[in-house]
Amino acid sequence: MTKIIFTEEFCQPEQLYPFTLTRQIQDIRVGILTIREKWEQMLGLISYDKKEDDYKDLERSVNIDEATGDGACYIIHGNVLPTLKLVKVVQKLKNGEFIATPGGNSLVFRVSGNEIADKHKIKVGRVVEFPHEVKTIQYPWDIFQLNDWAIRQDFAWLTSGRKSQAISRTNKVVMPSMVFIEKGARVEHCIINASTGPVYIGKNAELMEGCIIRGPLAVGEGACLKLGTKVYGATTLGPRCVVGGEIKNSVLFGYSNKAHDGYLGDSVIGEWCNMGAGTTNSNLKNNAGAVRIWTPNGEMNAGNKCGVLMGDYSRTSVNTAINTGTVIGVCCHVFGSGLTPKYIPNFSWGSDGVTRYEVNKIFTDIEGWKKLKGQVLREDEKSIIKYIYEKY
Repeated sequence: MTKIIFTEEFCQPEQLYPFTLTRQIQDIRVGILTIREKWEQMLGLISYDKKEDDYKDLERSVNIDEATGDGACYIIHGNVLPTLKLVKVVQKLKNGEFIATPGGNSLVFRVSGNEIADKHKIKVGRVVEFPHEVKTIQYPWDIFQLNDWAIRQDFAWLTSGRKSQAISRTNKVVMPSMVFIEKGARVEHCIINASTGPVYIGKNAELMEGCIIRGPLAVGEGACLKLGTKVYGATTLGPRCVVGGEIKNSVLFGYSNKAHDGYLGDSVIGEWCNMGAGTTNSNLKNNAGAVRIWTPNGEMNAGNKCGVLMGDYSRTSVNTAINTGTVIGVCCHVFGSGLTPKYIPNFSWGSDGVTRYEVNKIFTDIEGWKKLKGQVLREDEKSIIKYIYEKY
């Protein structure tokens, strides 16, 4: 059986802090789907992760030599975003061949048991050059900067040959052909402008009355836009997110809340986050200059606009004012007067990073938030959080 094996090797996952602390690169959401979901659906195959001998090796992690025991594998770098052109070339690969850019960067390998020298070494033969543009996620701000492109790609793929649920006549819609509503979604008395990009509304999602939307927009399964929400493209709201206020060019991975008034722009929010009422971020410096972002390897230029990059399980208190280009680690409880610091370390209690969130309280609080959405804190999640708590 042919399968996909994702690898983070050579992808430098540490550059995607804080999002790769708690997940593999391929589980990052950009556009409508995660990178993993894109490849699985476009190739029609199930996927696994290459064992890296670290704390993120979970049930789906396998060694290459084991994975090729019952068929061939496509080994795919986890930060590569698929396109129809790339997928067509992948499907034509023979065992021992791999795809590379003209500059020599490898993208996808196809291997069988015959190409496995040992669990850390594979033999490759012919290189297939891919001369077209390849989109990759290298830094956290790439997620929102590529989101416009990614939503359009996913929309075309997911809706091809399918029929949208009927759009209620209570809505005011510009270019309805670019609006796709999955079964069970509820959209009434909203203004939707899809002339600026497609609008995808997932299964059982709800757009409450008075929402004003400009595409491109992706609303995940079971997500909710509360009364009068204003959303500019390119924005992605992952599964079961609840949002309100004003949002622009931002990605919320899933199960997170920004349910009240306040502004969120040019930002990435992880899973199981909550932004208290009135929380607002700045996405542009007063001098309109380049925004410098904290990374584990030193500060980097993220362009002229960057809001907040918030790791999983983090929360802000009411009326939190988030500085331009702020990085918030995982499992933080952010509160305090004035603008936040530009870097808030993992497990911070407050915004100065001095007081640490106690690990048992972290688990209790996450369990409380998960219960609100009918979920439970899994043992593998606890294991990952505990490892980060002890090592980072």
